[in-house]
Amino acid sequence: MSNIPVNRPQAKRRSVRLALNVPVRLDGHDRQKGAFTLLPGHATNLNRHGAAIQVGRELLVGSTLSVRHGRGGVKTPARIVAQVNAGQGKFTYGVEFIDSNATRDFWGIAFPPLEGKGNPAQLAEQAGISRRRPAIPAITSSQS
Repeated sequence: MSNIPVNRPQAKRRSVRLALNVPVRLDGHDRQKGAFTLLPGHATNLNRHGAAIQVGRELLVGSTLSVRHGRGGVKTPARIVAQVNAGQGKFTYGVEFIDSNATRDFWGIAFPPLEGKGNPAQLAEQAGISRRRPAIPAITSSQS
């Protein structure tokens, strides 16, 4: 297994990872500089800024490719930042979207906020969770 990260400063995560599995198609060049189009793969550990993508072809860390969402065809450029796993003909790469503002809704899902950002009431409201319980009507003597 080869783990060759691109030199970049380690920073805190910019968004939460979600353990989902989404089909993708890739366009780009492999490790031997061979071009490929619509290479099938699966994206996991999704976040607003990228994902882990598993494919059946060895790619070059540091290269740029085009990622197409398998359920909708939205396409965006991404950079391969690391090879995180390899074995049995499957290769997993960490990819980062190049223009994170343009790809904010690439996955078509709402990401929860990172922990510790904002106050609990705002976070609950953003996530669609309300702490208020519905009022239970009081029983009056005329109803009993």
